[in-house]
Amino acid sequence: MIRLEHYLDQVLLSNFSDVEIIHGKGTGALQKGVQQYLKRHPKVSSFRGGMPSEGGFGVTIVEMK
Repeated sequence: MIRLEHYLDQVLLSNFSDVEIIHGKGTGALQKGVQQYLKRHPKVSSFRGGMPSEGGFGVTIVEMK
C-alpha cells in the first residue's frame, strides 16, 4: 500500500485524470486491498475493475478528482 500511495502522489503531481493500477489476478487479496485503499483516498473520484481488453480482473481503473 505504500507503493500505491507513492504512485497516487505522482499521479496527482502529473495531473493525470485516469490511471491503471495493475495488481494481478492471484487470490484477489491484493485487488481487495487496493480497492479498500481507493475507497478512502480523498482524491479518488471513482474506480472500477478493468474490462477484458484492459486486463480484466488483474487491473483497477481509477478516475481522479
